[in-house]
Amino acid sequence: MSSTPDASAARRSEWLRGVLQPCVLQCLADGPAYGYAIIARLAEAGLGEIKGGTLYPLLARLEARELVTIEWRTGEGGPGRKYFRLTETGRAELADARSAWGDFAAAVDAHLKLDSAPSRP
Repeated sequence: MSSTPDASAARRSEWLRGVLQPCVLQCLADGPAYGYAIIARLAEAGLGEIKGGTLYPLLARLEARELVTIEWRTGEGGPGRKYFRLTETGRAELADARSAWGDFAAAVDAHLKLDSAPSRP
């Protein structure tokens, strides 16, 4: 039985809440980026459309935890942009999240494959 597009989107949104932080940190692993570029990278990765109202509060929390720093850069013919850069603490957090995610994803995958096991009363 397949789910409706609305149910599928709701499920995806729920799952994304738990993994958005490490995914954003991953976007910054190769160098500084501004908000729209992070949103575009997340979309390219197949994570869907992330709204600014979701991303910017997360970036503010990452800054408060000293996982990212902010740098304003002048725009070329436009307004300046706020660039976010991963700190060493942020890199350590990303490494920890990668490891923890691997363990968690493997456990979930193993559990979801239990459909061939006998039913419990």
